[in-house]
Amino acid sequence: MTAPIIPGLNSDEIPALIEAAANHGADCAGYTIVRLNGAIADIFKDWIHKNFPDRAEKVLHHIQDAHGGQLSDSRYGKRMSGEGNMIRSINQLFKMSVKKHLSGRTRMEYDLTAFRRPGEVQQLELF
Repeated sequence: MTAPIIPGLNSDEIPALIEAAANHGADCAGYTIVRLNGAIADIFKDWIHKNFPDRAEKVLHHIQDAHGGQLSDSRYGKRMSGEGNMIRSINQLFKMSVKKHLSGRTRMEYDLTAFRRPGEVQQLELF
C-alpha cells in the first residue's frame, strides 16, 4: 500500500515506490490520498509550514482540492481516493507505474487450511 499520498509533497515518488515494491516481490499495489481529520489537520499544518515552508500552502491547497474544499472528506467512496484534476493525475501516474513494474504478475493464493476460528481449538489439542 502506497499511503498516504500527499499531493504536491510525495506524489512524485509513486513510480520509485512501486518499482521498489516490485523489486521486493510485490504482486499488486494500492494507494490512498491523505485526509486530515480533526486535530490532525492542525498538527499537519504546523509540520508542513516548519518543514516545507516554500510549498506548504500549495500542498494544503492540493489537499483541499482533493476533498471538496476541505482538508478532510468523510464521503464514502471519496474520503480515501479524493477527486479533482490533481487526483486524476496521481491516479494516472499510479496506474502507469503499476503497469510498468507489476504487469504480468499473478496474485499469490493463500493457504487458509492452517487457520481456525477462535474457540475451535480445544485446550488439550495444544499439548
